[in-house]
Amino acid sequence: MSWITDVAPKIKTLFKRDAPDNLWIKCPDSGQVVFHKDVEANQWVIPGSGHHMRLSAIQRLTLTFDEGQWTDVPVPDVDSDPLKFRDTKRYTDRLKDARTKTGLADAIKVGTGTVEGLPMTVAAHDPDFIGGSLGVAAGEAFIRGAETAIERTTPYVAFTASGGARMQEGILSLMQMARTTVLIQRLRERKLPYIVVLTNPTTGGVTASYAMLGDVHMAEPGALIGFAGPRVIEQTIREHLPDGFQRAEFLKEHGMVDMVVHRHDLRPTLARLCSLLMRLPAKETGTTSDAAADDGSNHLEADRAAPSDEQSDLL
Repeated sequence: MSWITDVAPKIKTLFKRDAPDNLWIKCPDSGQVVFHKDVEANQWVIPGSGHHMRLSAIQRLTLTFDEGQWTDVPVPDVDSDPLKFRDTKRYTDRLKDARTKTGLADAIKVGTGTVEGLPMTVAAHDPDFIGGSLGVAAGEAFIRGAETAIERTTPYVAFTASGGARMQEGILSLMQMARTTVLIQRLRERKLPYIVVLTNPTTGGVTASYAMLGDVHMAEPGALIGFAGPRVIEQTIREHLPDGFQRAEFLKEHGMVDMVVHRHDLRPTLARLCSLLMRLPAKETGTTSDAAADDGSNHLEADRAAPSDEQSDLL
């Protein structure tokens, strides 16, 4: 062995710089590798391919509310493991791991704030919390969000990203489908807009309940939306499904989704829709008056004029 072979590895080690694991992001669609900070600056949309990355609940609320500022809606405590469930791992341990990973109490985070100056109550799923699945705690969070919207007389917006009902809670998780539906009916009785933004993925019991009961259904590009997954359907009917089946664009073409909205356009679109549905004068859209920032109670006056023909066409 020569002195060169002995010294060369030491030289490489001397000048080697460790790169962080999250420095680059690989696009799931195109395979292109993009600088992490560029994706973050682009609201977690891959430049070039336009692929919408999944967002945590905190990221979603930060991007939605004005200046990324909102107030948390407190959620009642519930029994974390009512069935004392255990499979290959204790359910309590799964919850502990998910809470450590996400920093959340459960899969839904609710906040109040303003969007383009319009007061709103927003609920957001976190797909990293046991797949964004719906359990008793998540159901309570959604219900408390709806109650807050009613108390504050604001629109209620739900960003869905879920694999469905949480199997570790059995029938108790399925009960949340009915409970959340009751609150949506209460919103309608109060004539408050309920807007659903379907993000990737929205499936199972969430799709079969509050995700498809909105006054307006928006979806992010490329989002997977359905009840059973495409592979399950193919294996059941033993037929090949059309290209893009259960994707946002396919559902819009077949009347299941009202509009597909790029993430960059979500805030102004939400503000415009809610202003029209609440019959706000055009001059109030996007303002931050003290009255609007208070609790939104001035948005449902009985003598408010009906939307103009131009506004109706926009809807």
